[in-house]
Amino acid sequence: MANISKQRRDDLIKKIGEIRKYISSAPQDENTGNLLTYLSELENDINGKKYGLIFEEHREEIDEVLDTHTPVLSEDKKLFIDNGGQMNFLIEGDNLASLKLLVKTYKGKIDVIYIDPPYNTGAKNWRYNNDYVDNTDTFRHSKWLSFIKARLNVAKELLKETGIIVLTIDDYEIENITLLMNEIFGEENHLGTVVIKNNPQGRSNVTGFQISHEYGLFYGGAKAKIGGLARNENQLSRYKECDEYGPFEWRNFRAQYSSESPKMVYPIFVKKDFSDFRIPQMEWDDETKKYTLLEQPENDEIISLPIDESGRQRTWKWSIETVLREKEKNLGVRKDRSGNPSVYYKGRMKSEKMQPYTFWDKPEYSASTFGANVLSDIIGKKKFDYPKSIHAVVDSIQVASENADATVLDFFAGSGTTGHAVMKLNAEDGGNRRFILCANNENNICREVTYERIKRVIHKEDYAASLKYYKVDYIPISERMYYEYADELLLHIRELIELENGINFTGNAEIAIVLTEEELSAFMRDIDGFSKCKKLYMGYDLLPDEEQEKAIKEHRIEISTIPDYYYRDLQER
Repeated sequence: MANISKQRRDDLIKKIGEIRKYISSAPQDENTGNLLTYLSELENDINGKKYGLIFEEHREEIDEVLDTHTPVLSEDKKLFIDNGGQMNFLIEGDNLASLKLLVKTYKGKIDVIYIDPPYNTGAKNWRYNNDYVDNTDTFRHSKWLSFIKARLNVAKELLKETGIIVLTIDDYEIENITLLMNEIFGEENHLGTVVIKNNPQGRSNVTGFQISHEYGLFYGGAKAKIGGLARNENQLSRYKECDEYGPFEWRNFRAQYSSESPKMVYPIFVKKDFSDFRIPQMEWDDETKKYTLLEQPENDEIISLPIDESGRQRTWKWSIETVLREKEKNLGVRKDRSGNPSVYYKGRMKSEKMQPYTFWDKPEYSASTFGANVLSDIIGKKKFDYPKSIHAVVDSIQVASENADATVLDFFAGSGTTGHAVMKLNAEDGGNRRFILCANNENNICREVTYERIKRVIHKEDYAASLKYYKVDYIPISERMYYEYADELLLHIRELIELENGINFTGNAEIAIVLTEEELSAFMRDIDGFSKCKKLYMGYDLLPDEEQEKAIKEHRIEISTIPDYYYRDLQER
């Protein structure tokens, strides 16, 4: 079949080539140079992307800020929460700037990213460059896609090869975001799309349908594998029988769908009184691809073959060799649906978890009951619109990673459900997961909703968890040489070290940090005063002399050299 679009492109390229040849043969001046440049630009456009998501890309105000400033982190020490456990982090500020900072310390290190971005419903529920975007904006979709694309591109850098990103969305942008995520993460890394029944009551729609769902898109790194979910009571109730090896259910030994593998089709002699069965003497015929019986059943036996109720030939579940090996432990004779004696095997749970379905309909996924009501009970009513069900987030994290020490990132943190979910999971299974939340402070959301929820939940549930609260600041760099702002950047290295290592320098006698020669000299002069110090974080360009090294070793202090990527802004500007 002819590719008409390609033919048209080739024709245009040919015409451009003829025009370029004509211009190139004319006397050259500034105008002919400009014309040749314009032709090259046209050619590039014609040869541009021909499949996938194409939209008008927009720049944000934060892009302009990042062009002339470098983002840094500053801690609000008054908001530090110290309750043991893992050190978690909440970053207040534009999430694109926050993500740029996370690349310094978490590139390729994040296990799970869970995000619930604005749904772009056209109901003025999100801003672009400080203006609400509604359904009268003709660039509504392209603005939203530009906004999301910039952040997902950075998020991809943060994921481990085994990591998984979960993005929730509804029908307004499901088609667009799927194409965008295919482009960024790779269509081959689309692990699945889950339909989540988050609104059991339904929401009226102009089309006449009652909308009761949203979607969870799961994309992974090159080596990602999804985890399982705990079986519910109904699923566990199937395994009513129990033997010395554990619970099981009886399942028909006939494979339900298979009709391949001729050697898996063989006769079994079954006792009419259901007491036993045996594999008869037979031989394989390579020409007919069938077994030939070498004996006949006894009077109290029947011949059983893998033929279903509709008369279709199937296969047995296992080979003859496996049957002979597993007979005593895992096989028996039971009455089938027609009342005849048939071979059954013991179906056992391979694990207490099972692979997740793509339709999630537990009552606990209700966003109103287990999202809004839960949040209201913690911080009061009408503080945040449309929080997620904590159970939906918990299950999403479990599917995204079975690593109990996972680092979980949410850069659309909103009401803080992801942080709450991580702490809840740790309390339930003894895990050591930690979270990094990023949220803007529009209408004081980060301080009065995200932070307040985390603080109150830690105190109410006595979760073993601590939290540091950072704010994104900006240092102007345009028209400045690096040495003019280098000292300003060094003032914020401490926060990056804390963020990457999950530690707290303030009031912690077991760790110390030196970034300059002056700080190293001061530390050495008072080294006896650091009797509890076990680790010294040292700037990568500092080199202790022989005497200093000896003193540090005598005090059994481990030196941890700060990686040079903390300073990359200084090197690249």
